[in-house]
Amino acid sequence: MKSTLAARKIASSLVHGDARDMENAMIDRKHLVAPLAAILLAGCASTASDRYPSLAIRDVERAEGTFEPVPSPRLDVPKVEVDLAGGLEARLAALLDHARAAHTDFTSAVPDAERRVEAAAGSAIGSDSWAAAQVALADLDSARSNTAIALGDLDILFTAATVQAEDAAAIAATRDAVVALVAEEDAVLERLRARVR
Repeated sequence: MKSTLAARKIASSLVHGDARDMENAMIDRKHLVAPLAAILLAGCASTASDRYPSLAIRDVERAEGTFEPVPSPRLDVPKVEVDLAGGLEARLAALLDHARAAHTDFTSAVPDAERRVEAAAGSAIGSDSWAAAQVALADLDSARSNTAIALGDLDILFTAATVQAEDAAAIAATRDAVVALVAEEDAVLERLRARVR
């Protein structure tokens, strides 16, 4: 009731221009503003669960269980252990044997990769044949990495021999043989990748 009277006083003072009534109406304005603010705030605080869905996480949205990756037998390329015990000659022989064994794994996987790449040639990216070709190329990459492992050890031996001013000719020869194997594998990978782009 007070808010209605205050509104009438403000309207009357605006129409008639009476300064005293205007001043009194402004004082009574708090009677008009307070109920209006209460109504607005009550509207904001009301629960609207019947009109809007809750933003809380639902039971079906909760992640449950564990996800185990399925192992692929094709990606398990056997690793050859390198025995670096003994003198330099024995170490170089072990590293070269390791590189040759990994190169044999690589060359034995090439025919399967070629078949898969041939089947995927011209297919769309993401298709089943394209994916199978990518897996075969990844297998070849893994075998190539095993061949290249020997290069790291040979580089360490070569650097140590050079720093100590020792003869590094045998190390360099072994390293060149392993580099040739890796270069051959790189050429195969480049040729196959060019057919599945």
